[in-house]
Parts: sequence; C-alpha cells; structure tokens
Amino acid sequence: MEITKQMFNGLGTVHGGVTFAFADSAFAFSSNNDGNAAVALSVTINFTKAGKEGDVFRAESILVNNTRKTAIYDINIINQKKELVAKFVGTVYKIGKK
Repeated sequence: MEITKQMFNGLGTVHGGVTFAFADSAFAFSSNNDGNAAVALSVTINFTKAGKEGDVFRAESILVNNTRKTAIYDINIINQKKELVAKFVGTVYKIGKK
C-alpha cells in the first residue's frame, strides 16, 4: 500500500486507522483463504513507527495457532526499508460456513 497525504492525521503522519484497516484486511484474507468462513473475535495493534508520505507498507501474515474453531494470526506491517510499522494480533472464530 503506497502512502499518500490523504492518509495523514493532524500530525502529518499516517493515521492509525489507515494502518489498522490495512492490517485488518490482511487478517481477513489470511483467515478466510481455506474456504471456511471466519470472523474476528479479538484484535490488538501496536504502532511502532510513524508512516510518512512515499512509504510503501506491506502486510505479512503468520498463522500462529489453528484449532477446529479458532485461529490466531500475527500480522506485521513493514515499510519499504523492512522496518516494523505496526504489529497486529488477531483471533478468529470459524463459523462453519463455506
């Protein structure tokens, strides 16, 4: 995701909601990629570095734990320098629908 001025907050850096939405989308794609519908139970995010205009964010998703009804994912948002911008952890509930 390329960062533009339209994504800024009042301090001139990327709004946390933009970063959260990007991480949440990666979480949704990751948790629903096996054909079994899953919905979020819980998420947390830690912002570790301010994004600036011209940055390019990349989301990396790692499945941490997977059971019959739940799964936990780590989503790392990194910039073009491979610096951690945000750490998102989410738990899903598998609702049993295809």
